[in-house]
Amino acid sequence: MNTIRTTALAIAALLMAACSAPAPEPYGPVPTEAQLAWQRMEINMFCHFGPNTFTGAEWGSGQEDEEVFAPTALDCRQWVDVARQAGMGGIILTAKHHDGFCLWPSAYSTHTVRVESGEQKDESDVLRKFVDACREGGIKAGVYISPWDRNHPAYGTSEYNTVFANTLKEVHTNYGPFFEQWFDGACGEGPNGKKQHYDWPRFMQTMHDLNPQCVIFSDIGPGCRWVGNEEGHTGDPCWSTLNTEGSTPSDNKPQPSELETGHQDGADWVPAEVDVSIRPGWFWHANEHPKTVDELMEIYYNSVGRNGLLLLNVPPDDRGLIPAEDSAVLVAFRAKRDRIFSHDLAQGEQASGNHIRGRKYHAMNVLDTAYHTFWAATSPSDTLHIDLADPIEIDIIMLQEYIPLGQRVAQFHVECYDLLAGRWGTVAEGTTIGYKRLLRIEPITTHKIRIVFDDCLAAPIINRIALYNSKAQ
Repeated sequence: MNTIRTTALAIAALLMAACSAPAPEPYGPVPTEAQLAWQRMEINMFCHFGPNTFTGAEWGSGQEDEEVFAPTALDCRQWVDVARQAGMGGIILTAKHHDGFCLWPSAYSTHTVRVESGEQKDESDVLRKFVDACREGGIKAGVYISPWDRNHPAYGTSEYNTVFANTLKEVHTNYGPFFEQWFDGACGEGPNGKKQHYDWPRFMQTMHDLNPQCVIFSDIGPGCRWVGNEEGHTGDPCWSTLNTEGSTPSDNKPQPSELETGHQDGADWVPAEVDVSIRPGWFWHANEHPKTVDELMEIYYNSVGRNGLLLLNVPPDDRGLIPAEDSAVLVAFRAKRDRIFSHDLAQGEQASGNHIRGRKYHAMNVLDTAYHTFWAATSPSDTLHIDLADPIEIDIIMLQEYIPLGQRVAQFHVECYDLLAGRWGTVAEGTTIGYKRLLRIEPITTHKIRIVFDDCLAAPIINRIALYNSKAQ
């Protein structure tokens, strides 16, 4: 009797210990709440719109007649409808591009939608129409304000830094809050042109004072970074961490190759934003056409599927509307993603790990859809196992780290038991995982899968594994 009682007490003690296991500690830099919410948006829309839409230029001179900006059927609600149908959560508008033209009647510029005689054109204050449409349509609004200004007479002097700081205050006070502020570090006038020494500490402090929750984009963040290319892909690896000390967004910045990969030992959490245009140019041009659905899917796998956020530029035309052919491609792009990723074949199956940290952090957590549940390993070399009740054919494997506790995985591979061959084999291998990793593999029929962590900075923490068959209807 005493033996039975002792055994029961021992089992109870083990169960209590399993339930009360301490939560894993964060490793290294981690995202803020705003950065996490931003990353989980996955795909947003960029809208390049301004005088270039009407002149055919990509970089305007700043000497354009304000009257050239003349959309005939401007409807920002249509932009929002397109974004929503495409499965995007936010839109960033180029409220001021390098030509200095402001899509709102700025008090700090004469190169704006405002007619300087005082007469207001029907299409004036595009920025107001844009933010109102976003809020009405449940889409987050972001804003691009270029510090380069090829029109303003003070550009190239210290006075211009005050002008630009005041412009930020004007926009974010009168039109905000915005979920993202896009800073382009360009100053491309060349050796014979004006050179502005941007006061980045002042600009960043101004933004923090105006809206500390706004994710700030630049070559080095601090909210998110340029991915180092405009081709639609991150690097491999892609770390969300970056060393930024001594750098500025326009001078002494990391090389594009570094921005593609990030830094494994990075001191700051600065995730990658992948900006790419649906058309060859950034602004609308009548003779250009959008990418195909298959091209957009390839971009999706190599951006969102490699730990980046995709910012897809969809430029309004000279009417002020997203063209029908672009809209049709975007809707089809959304439909294809939904078809592939709406049926997770791992749902309802079994998962296990080599070691049990505690019931709260059990491996079965990787098969649910709740974001804040996860499997916490006890060793950097632990292995995850997925066991399926019946054999299935798969060709895509999704892995997600729980990034609120840091990015940890530096090398991994995936093995499947091939029923046709009767043996285990490696079907995929990779470097980083981060927020999301999508692995496309040769189709295989299997009932057992294991994820082997070959190199981790700390014990891996995984919050989702999903299995898909892209050919299934």
